[in-house]
Amino acid sequence: MDSPILLLLALLVALVQCFPDDYHSHNSTRHHDYCVLGAGPAGLQMGHFLSKSQREYIILERNSGPGSFFNIYLRHRKLISINKIYTGRRNREFNLRHDWNSLLSDRPDLLLQRVSRELYPDADSFPRYLSMYVKELGLKVQYGVDIGKIRASESESPRGRGYILTDQRGLDYTCRVLLVSTGLWDPQKVQFEGSDLVEGYESIPVDPEEYKDQAVLILGKGNSAFDTAQSILGRASRVHLYSPSPVRLAWQTHYVGDLRAVNNELLDTYQLKSLDGLVEGGLEDIAIVRNGEDEKKRSAELLDSLDGKNSSKVTATNLPVYHNDNFSLRQPYDRVIRCLGFRFNFSIFDGSARPPSSECARGRLPGVTAWYEGRGTPDLFVLGTAAHSRDYRSSAGGFIHGFRYTVRAVHRVLELRYHSNSWPAIKLSISQLQSWLLRRVNEASGPYQMFGVLGDIILLRGSHCEYLEEFPLQALPQFSSLSGHQLSKHGLLVLVLQYGLNRTDSLGPGRAESEWTRAWRSNFLHPVLYYYDKLPTERDMRHRPVGWPLPRPKAVHHMIEDFLTEWDGPISHSQPLRRFLEHCLHTDLRAFYAGRACPYLIPHYNTLLY
Repeated sequence: MDSPILLLLALLVALVQCFPDDYHSHNSTRHHDYCVLGAGPAGLQMGHFLSKSQREYIILERNSGPGSFFNIYLRHRKLISINKIYTGRRNREFNLRHDWNSLLSDRPDLLLQRVSRELYPDADSFPRYLSMYVKELGLKVQYGVDIGKIRASESESPRGRGYILTDQRGLDYTCRVLLVSTGLWDPQKVQFEGSDLVEGYESIPVDPEEYKDQAVLILGKGNSAFDTAQSILGRASRVHLYSPSPVRLAWQTHYVGDLRAVNNELLDTYQLKSLDGLVEGGLEDIAIVRNGEDEKKRSAELLDSLDGKNSSKVTATNLPVYHNDNFSLRQPYDRVIRCLGFRFNFSIFDGSARPPSSECARGRLPGVTAWYEGRGTPDLFVLGTAAHSRDYRSSAGGFIHGFRYTVRAVHRVLELRYHSNSWPAIKLSISQLQSWLLRRVNEASGPYQMFGVLGDIILLRGSHCEYLEEFPLQALPQFSSLSGHQLSKHGLLVLVLQYGLNRTDSLGPGRAESEWTRAWRSNFLHPVLYYYDKLPTERDMRHRPVGWPLPRPKAVHHMIEDFLTEWDGPISHSQPLRRFLEHCLHTDLRAFYAGRACPYLIPHYNTLLY
């Protein structure tokens, strides 16, 4: 009798071992200090910092590998993020100013250039790079976990309320801190009459031959719209792009999310009158209807005076502009394609854990604090592209070369809040401060990429100072509680890189300021130092001058913009900076720079006092 029983027990044990641990109990729960949701670049970047600080964490990913977004997008498989391999420098930090794809690590060779040598890499190279990043750093990633519901824990504890994540199998994961790095996956859609006749960017054919001799209307004027247009220009009979706003060019706005030159060939064919073009109009005011003469074609019309008529009866012939023989979109189209970008997936959060929609970007992004914690959702932080509401259309926080630094800033916030580790600081004597500042403005990649958003904080202590790198500027009123450092009676300096406010023709004459005595009129990216005798308040931040990253200081110093982005000229850069520091520190620094040109010849042209 024993032998069959033992055999049955052995079979049961073997059967149980065939299932992953997640299947051991339908109601089993896994607890982690940190749950990182999503194994995209932001999630993996946070994983590196958590691993480096030896924290207990897990990265949960619904797909079978990291960076799965890039297996699908960009649809035409060419990234527009710069992979500049040769800079003439061997300085790792400087080179990251021109490497927009690699994540931060302590490995000098763990860069995208190991996978691709192209300036604009193929999209397939990025998941390969992320897989290499995971493997070589030994990050803890669990694949095949599709989280469908997130709720806050009902019971508060001394460690906080925590969050419960439920996956597709009903398995719960609980965590003390939730780090959401899911990116933007849901296509942005607009409902209008005939929107069911529109094809989505996420599912259109990518073979140009599919568009041979077809007229195509694209809704949108962002990079996905122009990327789509560019891929079919050589096959389509005409391509029109339609959206409410005129096209915005990245080289004019300095915002990398606007149209990049690598995608703008249609601007040539439009302005040189070769059948393609751009049209402005409201997306909600358009109707797409089947053409009466050819059911395969669609007609676009404007609903500017329907006055609430039954939209189900709208046809091409009864629309108010049908008889306008100069209407831009009067010719029918073979295809209408929606390329309106993506939005954050709020649906997986219940009411207890759902961050609010942001006030910018048409509510596509979650609203977060200046330190990237969800508004109204304590201990839930948003990372990566989804956190772009903090600097939407003003800096690079929605892109890898920007959010790799904001993720590091979030990790430093976590280290203080949950582990009592203050923001890293370097103690310098006042005699070292100028050379350290010059080193940072000429090498640092964080403030360079996240211009106007992350800045260096210098806490003045009399004969010495404490130097903190890459602090979120909008969180300056909460500086002490977020960094663990206190302000002294000597005040603080803030180093920021920023563009000028003088709107000029980006390629026209007079686009740059070259005279160092007029550095405050610089247009291009340049360093600016702000001096405060006390921390700005929340009210100060709200009422700062339009376009300024910070409130009005006691004194401000602009370093003249430089064509080579090298701020090391003794006359144009170093000596004006020294005079500004002397003013703020009430100290004569000439003894430390005795080998320089005569300091008394340098007036205070670039130091503005308030």
